Parts: sequence; C-alpha cells; structure tokens
Amino acid sequence: MRALKQLICFGWQQALSCLFPVVIFASLALTKIMTLPFLPRYDWLLFICLLMQWWMVRFGLETWDELKVITLFHLIGLALELFKTHMGSWTYPEEGYFKIWGVPLYSGFMYASVASYLCQAWRRLRVELVKWPPLLVVVPLAAAIYLNFFTHHYWIDIRWWLSGLVVIVFWRTWVTYEVNRTRYRMPLALSYVLIGFFIWIAENIATFFGAWEYPNQTEAWSLVHVGKVSSWLLLVIVSFLIVATLKQVKGTFSKGIGTSPNL
Repeated sequence: MRALKQLICFGWQQALSCLFPVVIFASLALTKIMTLPFLPRYDWLLFICLLMQWWMVRFGLETWDELKVITLFHLIGLALELFKTHMGSWTYPEEGYFKIWGVPLYSGFMYASVASYLCQAWRRLRVELVKWPPLLVVVPLAAAIYLNFFTHHYWIDIRWWLSGLVVIVFWRTWVTYEVNRTRYRMPLALSYVLIGFFIWIAENIATFFGAWEYPNQTEAWSLVHVGKVSSWLLLVIVSFLIVATLKQVKGTFSKGIGTSPNL
C-alpha cells in the first residue's frame, strides 16, 4: 500500500514538472482541431508559449534563474532547428509570420520545455547527484554530443561512441530524489534512458498534431522511427549536463553531491 502511495505521489510530482510540455501538447491539439482567427497557427503557438512562460514566472512556478536556463535551451534548440531544416531532416510546412529561414520561433520552446521539466523536477523532487564527474570532463562531453548533431551530416556519426563514453564517465554516478521525505536513488545513465524514451513518445504525439513533419510523414502520419530514441537520449544528456553544470557553477554542489533543490 505504501509503495502504491509513493508511486502516485511520484507520478503527481512528475506531472506538475511537465506543466510546460503539457501546455504545448494541448496547444498543438487545439490549434490542429480549431482554426484560430487573425494569425497563422505557428504564430498562435508562439504567443501561447510566451504567455505560459510569463505566467509560470509571474506566479512563482519558475524562478528567474530557471528562466535563464530555459532561454538558453530555446536558443540552443532554435540553432539546431535552423540547421536540421536546412539539411532536410524535417520541415515546418505551414505559414507563419514569426519564422526564421522556414523555422517558426515557437519551435525553440519545445526544447525549452525539456529544460523546464528538468528544472521543475530537480526542485520538486530535491534531486541530488552523487559522484558527479569534474567539469573538465562534463563540459567537453556535452559539447561533443551537441556538435555531433551538426557534424554527422558531413563526417561520420559518432553517437554510439559518445553513448559508450557517457556510460564510462557516469558509471559511478547516481541520482537521488525525495518522495514524501523518503529518498530513493537510481543510476544516472538509467534516468537518461527513461527521459529519452518518454520524449520519443512525446515526439510522436507532437508530429501527429503537426508540430513538424519528417520526410516519411509528408503524405500521412507514421510512427517516428524508434532509432530517434538515441537522438533524444543524447539531447537529454546535453540538457541534463547543462543544468547540472550551471548548478555547480552557482555553488550548489558540495563534495560531489548536489545539495540545493533550487537553481
């Protein structure tokens, strides 16, 4: 009985942490079903995301420091979107006034929502990291993973080498979290896999509602290839490393363990 209660509580905290992504999915569904007046759909999605971001900060659901992290992810995601659409990896076929080189500005919020989830879950579950590797290892690894999203179009794809390196670097690292004043722990690498898998599920929902289109979805929607899980896994790792590194820079780590629930 206690295990079920803890599971429900954990699920509720996760759901609260996913508030921003849920609003994005709901907006995608709403604007897919209904034609809103005055503006194209992509522009409505941008304004909804901006309004949601303002609301979360205004009512204390996100701190200003968390907003800075989310803004950073928006820029990182937008840069990736600009490159990937240029290379033909996917497209945004609908019209919009607020687009840069064919990429609607709301797209960066889909990456920012991942950062929002990480920041929210970190704070709500009082996440701590045990035996976190040094910055001199973490920063180059995160940079290499992010750059591979670009360079594999011109050079060999080293994602599997990077994945193996992640396992080696974080072999001894654990993430601990609190549910109803009881602490639990799991290997950090496992948390990467779980988050990456659920983002792949979210990606299928997003493409179903027309957030973007892969080449094989032009005529009719189809399931996103399961191989994309590896891409999201690596992107989650980059996201997590950036959040954790910023926390470390702000002095929230002590003796290799993150002790502060806030960014």
